[in-house]
Parts: sequence; C-alpha cells; structure tokens
Amino acid sequence: MKQGDEMYSYITKGVCSSQINFDVVENKIRNVNFVGGCNGNLQGISKLVEGMDVAEAVEKLEGISCSGKGTSCPDQFATALKKLVLNRK
Repeated sequence: MKQGDEMYSYITKGVCSSQINFDVVENKIRNVNFVGGCNGNLQGISKLVEGMDVAEAVEKLEGISCSGKGTSCPDQFATALKKLVLNRK
C-alpha cells in the first residue's frame, strides 16, 4: 500500500453487525467485511461499494434506517467512512 492507503476497523452501534473492516486505497473503498449481521445483504453491500469513491459511498448510504432503529448497517458504514476517512483529511 502507498502512503495514504489504510486499513480501517469500526465498531458499530445499534445494528446487527458488530464491526466493519475495510481498506481505502487512493480514496477508493476495498475489501469491505461486515462481522455479524445479515450475511447475504452485507455481502451485496460490500460488492456494490467495492472500488467506489469514499464520498460517493457516504452520499448513497448515509441515513438508511433498518426496522425503525434510526440507523442500519449501510448507515453505520457511512458513519465509519466519515469518522475514519473523510474527517481525517
């Protein structure tokens, strides 16, 4: 990995998955892995965001709610991207 490329891990709050692990390479999302949660749906999300620009993923995923929780696994991933990647620049 080059300078600026990093691996991240985020502990989720209020959702079925407990953790999200991912890489950011040249501001593109790579290797997303949700720990726990709805396996099929989370595999789908992981594949859909693979190679996506960080800011674009936040725009698409932020604010999605699951079962009236006020958050969701996609929303938690957007939160992780904002806290760990976008707010560090």
